[in-house]
Amino acid sequence: MTQTPTTRTTGAQPAGAHATGAPAAAAADEGRTFASYEEFWPFYVAMHSRAATRWIHLTGTLTGLAVTVYGLARGRRRYAAALPLIGYGTAWPAHFLIEKNNPATFGNPAWSLRGDAQMIRMMLAGRDRELAETAAKWLAENR
Repeated sequence: MTQTPTTRTTGAQPAGAHATGAPAAAAADEGRTFASYEEFWPFYVAMHSRAATRWIHLTGTLTGLAVTVYGLARGRRRYAAALPLIGYGTAWPAHFLIEKNNPATFGNPAWSLRGDAQMIRMMLAGRDRELAETAAKWLAENR
């Protein structure tokens, strides 16, 4: 699924110093547009710069997926709502409370969904350190 490049991100609000010394986000990112998913990806990862945020995303998404699959296997279609409710219901507060930014979903829903899937696959493959490095690099270059 492709999203038009004119989609705005809500950007992130400045927060205190990050554990790596970089701010959690830069105010200059408000209104940033992306021409491709490949350009969006480092920004998306930077909006998940703290490990706790990434792990909360993973836990919420996998829990929502498990509840959805369980419900559908039992013939209870209403359980399909568990994936977005539990997934976003855990992820969004992590952005507000841990990262001190707005979820990238607000400005780029299709690319954010793709980013969630890519980030979770990388984490399950043991590549969380690579995500942290990508986030730190983007933040250092875009303060």
